[in-house]
Amino acid sequence: MADGTTRVGTTSLATRARALVACSHPGPTAVVTILAGLLAVAAGIGADRVALTAAAVLLGQLSVGWSNDAIDARRDIATGRRDKPIAAGSISRVAVGTAAGVSLALALVLSAVIGWQFCLAHGVALASAWAYNAWLKSSPASVVPFAISFGILPSLATLAAPVPVVAPWWQSVAGALLGIAVHLTNVLPDLEDDEATGVRGLGHRLGATPSAIVAFVAVIAGTVVVVIGSAGTTPVVVALVASVSVLACAAAGLVRALRRPDRVVFRLVMAAGLILAAQLVVTAFAA
Repeated sequence: MADGTTRVGTTSLATRARALVACSHPGPTAVVTILAGLLAVAAGIGADRVALTAAAVLLGQLSVGWSNDAIDARRDIATGRRDKPIAAGSISRVAVGTAAGVSLALALVLSAVIGWQFCLAHGVALASAWAYNAWLKSSPASVVPFAISFGILPSLATLAAPVPVVAPWWQSVAGALLGIAVHLTNVLPDLEDDEATGVRGLGHRLGATPSAIVAFVAVIAGTVVVVIGSAGTTPVVVALVASVSVLACAAAGLVRALRRPDRVVFRLVMAAGLILAAQLVVTAFAA
């Protein structure tokens, strides 16, 4: 429909629940929540605070995913995105938008319970993500929210401690570089649909091949930063395995990207990014 809503009519409650889960972008939501939880465990902040941290991050990520689909509803309908629940008529835009607002409020309340430093950092990360959803995704600065939010992520673990501290610089820098890679990778499958509806972020302006190249370079740089920053505390074999794995994914992906950017390139960038995330967690445990 022209106003960005669809008829949900007699859709069952179970169908709407499944649609709401799908609108939350469950894959990325789960990955970020698990990463935050593992970093919190590595920080040794105690089981209760680990649970609170993971819950706050989960609620925040749900709000980001739901707001994304609610804001993008008109574009998804215009491009016939039947894989999107709102565009498919499985759930209303109002319901998804309401869920986003409620989960955001709960995330901030829970963050405040953990501590004001954590709440401030988490609030900045969420504000950055919502700003991307609302308007920055169509600007050359579309990568900035990802760099900010992922750069803050390691500090959420350490700021949740009874005595809050900011994460080491190298974790924040590696997190920001991971965010850049995630953003440029994330737009690759939807470049044509986004262009058709006027979305022209950094990835769209660079194009598929340059975006993939920058993403790989960001992951490689992130791995180098982690190796340098964790030197002396991380076993050499861990640094070696992570570095070789990232370089192998990057080399294969770069060769393919220069020939023909496709889903394989997307998967290779994501694999390299996941290795970097795992490297961050392992080195956090070793620190």
